Amino acid sequence: MDFHEKDAHRHSSDEHNDPAPIPLVRLNHVSFQCESVEASVGFYQRVLGFELVKRPASLDFRGAWLHKYGMGIHLLQRGSDSSAPAAAARPPAINPKGNHISFQCTDMALMKARLGDMGLEFVAARVRDGETVVEQLFFHDPDGNVIEVCDCEKLPVIPLADAGAAGLPNLLLLVETNVHG
Repeated sequence: MDFHEKDAHRHSSDEHNDPAPIPLVRLNHVSFQCESVEASVGFYQRVLGFELVKRPASLDFRGAWLHKYGMGIHLLQRGSDSSAPAAAARPPAINPKGNHISFQCTDMALMKARLGDMGLEFVAARVRDGETVVEQLFFHDPDGNVIEVCDCEKLPVIPLADAGAAGLPNLLLLVETNVHG
């Protein structure tokens, strides 16, 4: 039995049993490589209110840890070791559909005014679902990473029974088809 057959078998047998829950509880941290750790620390403190916290002494490379809102941001000095890749080109425009990290916000008007007062370029967007309207603000950090601030908790989280309900191919069927077909 190859990997795909074992995987398909595992999925089909799991359908009849309640598997043990995965023991994840929340997002712990995100990590970004930085051109300047100092500049990025200042940005995350000033713009988003993160606080600098102690890093373990065993980390023998330049970086900083910040924490707030039950999560951390780990900043790594780019070029602090030979394995760090060269700096990626800063994106020319803010892309709300690209990779980003998102923070829940309770006062979008205040956040929009704050970004404007700081002279930060941002893109404002709205998501509508029936009568619900979610506000979003997207902007870059000093290294070109996209940050989103939103009031997304207005949208209920509704589990879907299968991938087809989300407009995605049913991967289980594809695996079984490829193994048996």
